[in-house]
Amino acid sequence: MNDLAAIKDAARKAAFLRRKPLFQNANAAQAGYLSEVLAGYRGVPVSGFMPIRTEIDPTPAMAEAAAHGRVGVPVIHAANHPLRFAEWTPDMVMVAGTFGAQIPEDPKFFEPEIVIVPLLAFDRQGGRLGYGGGFYDRTLEMLRAKRATLAIGFAFAGQETDEVPLEETDQPLDLIVTETGVIEVRGV
Repeated sequence: MNDLAAIKDAARKAAFLRRKPLFQNANAAQAGYLSEVLAGYRGVPVSGFMPIRTEIDPTPAMAEAAAHGRVGVPVIHAANHPLRFAEWTPDMVMVAGTFGAQIPEDPKFFEPEIVIVPLLAFDRQGGRLGYGGGFYDRTLEMLRAKRATLAIGFAFAGQETDEVPLEETDQPLDLIVTETGVIEVRGV
């Protein structure tokens, strides 16, 4: 394991520990600011995510957005490949997918222009620490090569850190939304 990999591994472990109590104290209003952001993009295809482990829950905002346009959830098809996005509605039948995240039983795939991204830690420069599989980085790189794609990190405010350890392949977030507000990314 190289130095950066070891640093990222340690940062992930610390971030999981920081996120757990935030999740335990979460409430139903945590997606309010995400709903407000998405309201400015009515009709634009968006993908959220079905929360796993101790992730913040974006589904209330996703349900609102689904009343105005296409909303999807990520589907993992294979390691080292970009995600695919299956259309989602609040009342559809879901089944367990890879890593336990729920996915539609009968997926209909599309490409979103807005991707709501889960994470372990973030910084105000748009850095994001994920789980280490590189799925969102590969996916955002692919989507951004085709068209403008907005990456919105959605997390608890307490997941913020001063600086996320990054590699060249890490794709930046364009905006970060927490249960306490919207953070404009400063860039480098």
